[in-house]
Amino acid sequence: MNETERHFNGVVVVCFIILQSDYHFEYTDCDVLGSRWRVAIPNKPETCTGLPDPVKGTHCTFSCNDGEFLDMRTQECQKCVAGTYSLGTGVAFDEWDTLPTGFISHGISINFGDTLTNCSNSTWIPKSDYIASNTDECTSTLSYAVSLKKPGSVSFQYFYPDNHMFFEFYVQNDQCQSTDSQRRWMKISESDWDYHYVQLSSGNNVLYWRTTGFSLAANTAKPVLLKNIAISGVSYTSECFHCKPGTYSDKPGAAHCIPCPANSYSNKGATACQPCEADKYSGIGSGTCLQRLPCKTTDYFYTHTTCDSSGQTQLMYKWIKPKICSETVEGAVKLPASGEMMACPPCNPGFFSSNTSTCEPCPHGFYSNGTECSECPAGTEPVVGFEYKWWNKMPSNMRSSVFSSEYSSTERSTGWEVAGEYIYTTPSNQDSDYMMLTLTVPGYSLPHSLSEGNERVQLSRITFVFETKCTADCKLYFMAGQNEWSNIVESWSGTMGKQSYSYLIKSNNTVSFTWGFQRTGIFNSKTSDYAKIYSVHLTNVIGGVASECRQCALAAVDSDSACVPCPPGHYMLNGTGVCKSCPSNTIIRPEQPIGKQACIPCGPNTYSNEGRSACMSDCTLALHHKGEMLNYDFSPLANVIGFQSSPRFTSKGLQYFHHFSVALCGTENRALASCLENVTESKRDVKGYICQSTVVPSEVRGQSVVSSQPFSIGDSLIGVTTDFQFDDISSLEGNFPVESELPDVMFYYRSRETTQACKNGRSASIRLRCDPTVTLKNHVSLPSNCSEGTCDGCSFHFLWCSQYACPLCSERNIKEIVSACIQGIQRTTYVWQQPLRCTGGVSLPPQKISACVTLDLWLKFGVSIGTVAAILLITISCYFWKRTRKLQYKYSKLMMTAGDKECELPAADSCAIMEGEDAEDDLIYLSKKSFFTKIKSFSRERTSDGFDSVPLKSSAAQEMEMN
Repeated sequence: MNETERHFNGVVVVCFIILQSDYHFEYTDCDVLGSRWRVAIPNKPETCTGLPDPVKGTHCTFSCNDGEFLDMRTQECQKCVAGTYSLGTGVAFDEWDTLPTGFISHGISINFGDTLTNCSNSTWIPKSDYIASNTDECTSTLSYAVSLKKPGSVSFQYFYPDNHMFFEFYVQNDQCQSTDSQRRWMKISESDWDYHYVQLSSGNNVLYWRTTGFSLAANTAKPVLLKNIAISGVSYTSECFHCKPGTYSDKPGAAHCIPCPANSYSNKGATACQPCEADKYSGIGSGTCLQRLPCKTTDYFYTHTTCDSSGQTQLMYKWIKPKICSETVEGAVKLPASGEMMACPPCNPGFFSSNTSTCEPCPHGFYSNGTECSECPAGTEPVVGFEYKWWNKMPSNMRSSVFSSEYSSTERSTGWEVAGEYIYTTPSNQDSDYMMLTLTVPGYSLPHSLSEGNERVQLSRITFVFETKCTADCKLYFMAGQNEWSNIVESWSGTMGKQSYSYLIKSNNTVSFTWGFQRTGIFNSKTSDYAKIYSVHLTNVIGGVASECRQCALAAVDSDSACVPCPPGHYMLNGTGVCKSCPSNTIIRPEQPIGKQACIPCGPNTYSNEGRSACMSDCTLALHHKGEMLNYDFSPLANVIGFQSSPRFTSKGLQYFHHFSVALCGTENRALASCLENVTESKRDVKGYICQSTVVPSEVRGQSVVSSQPFSIGDSLIGVTTDFQFDDISSLEGNFPVESELPDVMFYYRSRETTQACKNGRSASIRLRCDPTVTLKNHVSLPSNCSEGTCDGCSFHFLWCSQYACPLCSERNIKEIVSACIQGIQRTTYVWQQPLRCTGGVSLPPQKISACVTLDLWLKFGVSIGTVAAILLITISCYFWKRTRKLQYKYSKLMMTAGDKECELPAADSCAIMEGEDAEDDLIYLSKKSFFTKIKSFSRERTSDGFDSVPLKSSAAQEMEMN
């Protein structure tokens, strides 16, 4: 706007001339007919006059093509000039130095009861070429609102490598209706950046990218990365966008910009890329060139050529691509000379050396140890799989890649390189790069000599030998699943000596195995850390090769198969094919049913199933205890139950639990305990007797909890006993003190899954304790000093108190109570002995009623008998008292007579009756004594002078007695 002076009639008038830079054009909102007006909008508030008049605009459905923009002055589409681009009816976001206008990012605070987690800093972070999500346990949302005049679309690239993160993308329209819940959850990235496309409806649309981390271990989850967000369907584009630094467009009408090649750069809005100087370098799509540093030994790697016809290979040295160091700078190392001839390593088992000195697989039905193929003998079958222990050439089903935020995987593909006896990670330009090695197989098939009905037969197993050498915080990941970025099975940090690791494969969906090595998470660092893999062995692979042949059982004549397994419960005599029956109550070793050692006896109080593949318990138990037989029935506890540990919290305050699922016992058709992973679309499900998963209360996915990291604690029952130690498993007796005389019943389990910490697999013991007061069926407690159920991560212990853990009631638990005899009726009542320590079993007998005699009749009879006896005793006592008095009198009289005639011989006894004596008292019959005479002879009394009073016998009486 320019100021000029004009004179009118001597008056100076100041005029303002409106320039095109003082205003811009916009369209009004569309009316119901789809019409609109073009109006001029001043760029400064004080400019309010002299603007162009409104004119009728284009129809609301009018739009320009890609590479064009709408010139608002002419209301016609014009091509973008070189150095710019346009999506026509869309907008694009490919620069992330700052958060673009219109985007909003915020963290959602988490509330768990009285616990508040502050997530205000958990936002999406711009990283120049992309934007990265949060990595903590908070929920972070990135949103963008756009109004579409016609149906359009949104597309973007994303990298989602970690299943410990929730990642969802959804759209809400102006009716607040969201994307279908089944389509909003993003899939794990298979290798590198993935592309996602969603159609949009006309009207207002709000786009949401939302992530939530659930990495409850010490390791932080990897962030989700976004870039190249493009939205189409907007009403018009009134200007073209300049190409960002590192890209260019050399022709008018460009719909997108082209990245600059390596060792070149460009500024914003460039029409061509400029080469870097000789002593500088750049990566693909770089806006600047960096100084080349002196080359070091970490800037090259060594490899081997394929074997020639003479069985020789050359040792070759190569610079890491792209080369970013300089050989001409002072102190730089030179690339060692290549071409040293070395003997080729042998072929891997199952392969043979052809005339061209290349290793070729043996045909089906043949086997080899790496030299020549031999046909399997009759009655045998090849044991197929892949065993790589010589690394002269990258196997056809393995590939190496590098994931880096600086260089694409197409530019950097040398992550792992073969080196004869091992395959190792090559040095990288950035130690934050992920060096990826992926093995892919089509599936698995059990050999004919193994019974498919055996539930203990392993579908496949992968075993590898590795080592790492680290000076920084390096980490080696092992992943298994359906693609390259699958579930992380195990990881190793720091330097690890040469060791072996084995992983059991249970599903045909597990067809991809990946080793990922990251030297450090710090950007712009350079170390010489490495990882080496010496051998990889994968069994039962479809299309695999054989290194040996397995003996088949001697089949019946009418058998359709050339190779059959032994019948259930039989083992094969080594090298003969003859099947022998295992002893009773044994199962067959699933991995190699050859020799009598293949028969595994079942543990105490368990029995083998019909297929002789597993030991089971029918939930009943009979045992001797202190001379008594106790019978148990745990059937009410056989249903699958779930329980949780006490709540735990991460450093951010996120609450989580360890959830356990238990199926105590049961027959072959029993329901199995199940632990599900519902974070990603894989929905991995672990089944067995006991399993564990980590759950987080959340409303993120429209579900009450998020379940992750499931694993098996016990997939086989090995024994039921009252011993506190069995098969190298010790129950924590000190944590569960015994409270009654009844013994605790122990269920012992094992899991075949091995980990870095549990090289022999995991184990579990469930202690059943009788408690009649507990009516709940899931009253399970954990050790007091091991709140997670385990103290070492390998052995788990549980106490299960229940009334159903008591022995069955029997007659010994019944007490008999007899009532008094009332009106000739007596009742006998039966009650339980207290305290009651049994359940179920026998029932209490009904009350018994019997006739009886009352107490009044017996009392009368007793009183009568007592009265008669008392009268008789009194009578006898009086009689003997009287007789005793008479004897005393006679004796006294005799003594007086003897005293008067001391010197005279005693006179003859007189038969006369003295005066005052009774005649019946003087006769003494010596030949026969009466009953009262015998009694009287014992009723002698001592006189006052100390002599006994005795009856005297006359000489005549003595003579009569002698006769």
